[in-house]
Amino acid sequence: MPTIRANDLDIAYEVRGDGPPLVIMHGAATTAGYTFGRQLPAIAGTFQVFMPDARGHGNTRWDVARGFRAEWLVDDLEAFVDVVGLATFHLVGYSMGGMTALGFAARRPERLRTLVVAGITTAREPRASVVRRLMDPARIERDEPGWAADLRRLDETHGAGHWRTLVTAVADDVAAQPLLTPVEIRGITSPTLVMVGDRDPLVPVDQAAALARSVRDGRLFVAPRAGHDVTNEQPELCTTAMLGFYRSTEHAARARAGAAGIDGTTQTEPEEPR
Repeated sequence: MPTIRANDLDIAYEVRGDGPPLVIMHGAATTAGYTFGRQLPAIAGTFQVFMPDARGHGNTRWDVARGFRAEWLVDDLEAFVDVVGLATFHLVGYSMGGMTALGFAARRPERLRTLVVAGITTAREPRASVVRRLMDPARIERDEPGWAADLRRLDETHGAGHWRTLVTAVADDVAAQPLLTPVEIRGITSPTLVMVGDRDPLVPVDQAAALARSVRDGRLFVAPRAGHDVTNEQPELCTTAMLGFYRSTEHAARARAGAAGIDGTTQTEPEEPR
């Protein structure tokens, strides 16, 4: 997997497909290939998809003992798209990556052609309490040995004990991270799709609906019989919702890219991958 130097990190990433640029931000303790892997074949048939690994995840090395904050992930995303050369782009984020995507959208709304977020709310609770319970390392090892085995693979890249430190740090950050204000959320101007499972314990449907109403141009998709892992629990429905959203917003996305003077997928020469 290539890496690119951005924000003092060697950010590992994959690129699939060809077309307008689309960046995927994955959830905590996973990768974009898992989070949106079942949507990727359809998406990569239309877009050039960039999938960076968040710091401390995948192959982007970071000692989580030095800290882990949501705002750093927004900084990393901004640095990544700058180095790769994306002046405007489509952005997708799930859970932790959804918060990163919302933070970027609030900070740099003019750079987004569209925004899709899944499994995220701008409210503190019940997200913080549920994450604290689910991301307890002792509980994971006791109740979800399969997930614990997957998480231990992080130790192969980042060092022994990394996964335990990572999930604890993510839970600590969710409990303390600054929340977007109503003014900041209203400042998100790109066409936005909010996706949520109707049984998501972290994100009640009414909170997802409130987010869709609060952005400037929002839409809501509620997947039936789905929990937090909505893109994997209802993959076909999520794929259909995303493709329909992109078709319905194609004109607006082109207009937003045109307003920035952009018509290609990569606007500057990217740094040579390592």
